[in-house]
Amino acid sequence: MRISTWIRQHLAALRALLVLTAITGIVYPLAVFAVAQLPGLHDKAEGSLIESDGKLVGSSLIGQSFTDKDGNALVQYFQSRPSAAGDGYDPLSTAASNLGPESVVDTLDADPANVKLSLLSTVCARSKAVGDREGVDGSRPFCTRDGLGAVLSVIGPRDADGEVSHPVQVVSVNQACPTTPFVDAYKGVEVECAKPGEDYSVGRIIPIIGDASTDTPVPTDAVTASGSGLDPHISPEYAAIQIARIAKARNISADQVRALVDAHTDGRTLGFLGEPRVDAVELNLDLDKQYPFRG
Repeated sequence: MRISTWIRQHLAALRALLVLTAITGIVYPLAVFAVAQLPGLHDKAEGSLIESDGKLVGSSLIGQSFTDKDGNALVQYFQSRPSAAGDGYDPLSTAASNLGPESVVDTLDADPANVKLSLLSTVCARSKAVGDREGVDGSRPFCTRDGLGAVLSVIGPRDADGEVSHPVQVVSVNQACPTTPFVDAYKGVEVECAKPGEDYSVGRIIPIIGDASTDTPVPTDAVTASGSGLDPHISPEYAAIQIARIAKARNISADQVRALVDAHTDGRTLGFLGEPRVDAVELNLDLDKQYPFRG
C-alpha cells in the first residue's frame, strides 16, 4: 500500500521535531549544565554569589548602593558609581537614564519633587557632591558653582546664522529664582534667574564653559551611570579619592586602605580590553572583615 506524499511529509516533519526536541531540549541543556559544574566555572554559573558569615550578601557581578535610608553616602564605605536601574542596582529594572549630550536644560517647577534635572545638571550635581564629600575640587566645565548646568537662554532677534547679536533678555535656565545667576551679564544684558514653569526655548540655548579645569579629580564614572545600571566596578581613580575618608572613618591608615584597593583592582581584560577596575562590593566586604567600622 503506497503512502501518500502528504503523509510522508508529515512523518518526516514529526521525526525532525522529535530529533530536534531531544537535541535542543534535553542533550544541549544537560551538556551546558555539566560544563557549568566544572571547577572554576561552577561559582560563575551560580551567579558569582558572595557569602559572608554564612549569609548571602550579593553578587560580584551586581553593584550595590552603600547609602543610608535617606540616600546619603555611608562614610565608612567606598561609594559605587551611580545607577539608573530602578532605585539603584535593581536587577529587575536594569536600564540606563537614556539622557544624551543635548540634555542640558532642566524642567523647573515650584514643587521641588517635580523638578527634572537634565543630564548636564545631573553630572554637575553629582560632581559637586563627590567633591564636597571627598575634599577635592568637584567643579567641572559647563557647571555652576552650586552644581547645576551653566546654560543661558539668549532671547532676541537672530541673524542669518541663527546667532543673537543683540539680546533683549538672557536667562540662566537651570537656576530657579530667587537664585543669583552664575554670571552677571551676557553681551551687555543682565542675566536673570529662571521662573519655574516659564518656557525659555524661544531663546538660543548656550552652555557656558566657565573657568573650571577639564582635568577634574572627580572621574567620569563617579558622575555617570553604566549602561546596565548594575556595574559593580569603579575606576582606580574614583577609589583613590575615597581612601582618605575611608581611613578616617575606620581609624586606620591610608596605606592599609590602599593595600586593599590594590588587592581588588583588576587590570584590562586580556591585557588590552577595557580599563582597570575595582569591584566596590567585594572591596567593602573585605573592609568590614579586616577593619570593622566602630562608629
